[in-house]
Amino acid sequence: MEILINHTIALWAGFLLDKLLGDPLWLPHPVVAFGKSISFLTKKLNNGKHRILKGTIMAIVLIAATFTFFFFLIKYAYCISPIAGIAIETIFVFFGMAGTTLIKEGKAVFKALDESLEAARKQVGRIVGRDTSELSENEIKAATLETLAENLSDGFIAPLFWLAIGGVPGMMAYKMVNTLDSMIGYKNEKYLLFGRVAARIDDIANFIPARITAFIMAFCSGSKRAFHFIFRFGNAHSSPNAGYPEAALAGALNVTFGGPHLYFGQWVSKPTIGKTKRDFTKNDLLNTIKIVRRTEVVFVLLLTLCFVLATQL
Repeated sequence: MEILINHTIALWAGFLLDKLLGDPLWLPHPVVAFGKSISFLTKKLNNGKHRILKGTIMAIVLIAATFTFFFFLIKYAYCISPIAGIAIETIFVFFGMAGTTLIKEGKAVFKALDESLEAARKQVGRIVGRDTSELSENEIKAATLETLAENLSDGFIAPLFWLAIGGVPGMMAYKMVNTLDSMIGYKNEKYLLFGRVAARIDDIANFIPARITAFIMAFCSGSKRAFHFIFRFGNAHSSPNAGYPEAALAGALNVTFGGPHLYFGQWVSKPTIGKTKRDFTKNDLLNTIKIVRRTEVVFVLLLTLCFVLATQL
């Protein structure tokens, strides 16, 4: 019971810190360390024969090491005092969320469009994995909104889902999974074999959170069309998960996402999500931000309710 109360305190404290601070550049972030470790090992291992095996071993070792490190860190902190334990939990719950940064980056892309198309291409390149050098203004806006929907799941709902399942160690292990996928989970010549298992692990880790995200988004939008689109277009994506939140947002805004995108010099065909083809506007961004913020609050409230009910068992 006491553990669940501590989790609840850390959840809300971390959530409020995210709203107040976002991801300040001056603050060291564990994901940066995750990325450096992945980059170092990839340079050593992603060559020669047995790339699938080497990529699998690297992914499993890094994920397990992350969980183990944070398990003992939290345990040691609580051995010092409950306050120290809650403080450490709060810090890493804060680090595990990317809600405020997500919205900030989305706004920055639309603001850059007021400056120039080239500035917007460069800005949107910070948040998408595709080639942005030839995107039109409308494609930039579409890419931004798609990313807001997908990253609401990857950057906020999924980390908190794994927090509820495995505490801070589970949350940080998920962040390692997601970082692995974002760095080596591409279907190109360089990473097709080495990153195959890392990408599959990410698919599994996001399977439930992506669907939770979609239904909460639909609920928060107040749109029946959003629910309809989840069932009709949720699986219309090369990813087994990304299509669900994108479908919910496409239904809420009554727009169409998807189509072919350029990744590392290769065109990747993606199914379309939605039925209405029109130009995107600033109001679409504002409405998306409202849905994202409401979804975050609703999910935090749902987790709080789950923790409270669990204390009664």
